[in-house]
Amino acid sequence: MLIIGHREVRDILDGQEHRIMSLVSEAYRLHDEGRTALPHSVFLRFPDAPRDRIIGLPGYVGGDEPVAGMKWIASFPGNVARGLERASAAIALNSTTDGRPEAWVEASLISAKRTAASAALAAGLLVTESEPRGIALLGCGPINREVLRFTKARLPSLTEVTVFDLDPERAAAFAAEAQAMLPDATVTVAERAEDALGAHALVALATTAGVPHMGLSACRPGATVLHVSLRDLTVESVLGAQNVVDDADHVCRESTSLHLAEQATGGRDFVDAHIGALLRGTSDFRRDPARVAVFSPFGLGVLDLALTRWVRDEARSRELGVLVEGFLPEPGHQG
Repeated sequence: MLIIGHREVRDILDGQEHRIMSLVSEAYRLHDEGRTALPHSVFLRFPDAPRDRIIGLPGYVGGDEPVAGMKWIASFPGNVARGLERASAAIALNSTTDGRPEAWVEASLISAKRTAASAALAAGLLVTESEPRGIALLGCGPINREVLRFTKARLPSLTEVTVFDLDPERAAAFAAEAQAMLPDATVTVAERAEDALGAHALVALATTAGVPHMGLSACRPGATVLHVSLRDLTVESVLGAQNVVDDADHVCRESTSLHLAEQATGGRDFVDAHIGALLRGTSDFRRDPARVAVFSPFGLGVLDLALTRWVRDEARSRELGVLVEGFLPEPGHQG
């Protein structure tokens, strides 16, 4: 069993935004072609702490280098006040030949970067400006930090950043990080969420909201909203937008904004396109420059697996991680 810790994962992923986006894009294409297996995620919730959850995401990615495994990710919003990261995660990879577990990988960065890569890919597909100049980030945590990093890599014309968080000190600290990341950019802290929504035609929502609390009337015409946190938008705002998802069967679950929209309408006609089909060029979706477009990615486990496979292979080639001998029973061992 190869155990790959956070430091090794960080060293492998550092500066690899374009490579990561390529891996995520290929996973989306394979998923759209039906060459993946993706059961519904399993949500472990706690009766005495309804905001906390641990999610299990099993999956399989086919293609030239198949991979199978499980991501186990915890979200404990109260961690932020304790000085800890909200989310923690690990991924187990199994052999697609004999099913035996092969690697155990710390996955907080993998999860954040694949999420940001998917958002950046969607931004590149959906923005109506040929060279967008600005992005607004609502929610000043590690996910939006990575969204900024990846959208800048995908859309290098971005030179203006507006940030908002319910915690002003958190917003100020995030703005300082954003300025250090993009030293040539203009970074502004918005006083109200509405000000951030209307500041630019590209918006990223990555909050810890558990129920819808936000409309899109403050957005610019033709804005692109990366609805990463999935539960911010009201049903009315979802129904009024062009909606792109990663997988409708997955995103219309667990009281997401799109799930609530499905319950309200009795169907999914409001879903206009899947990102895999857009990447493959097989969708007839047309972007309306006068309407807001919303990308709502559930966060498919196949993206984590595709990226973790590459991390594992890089770790092996660089001799990183800890190889634990005797973790599994020897062949022929009985009892």
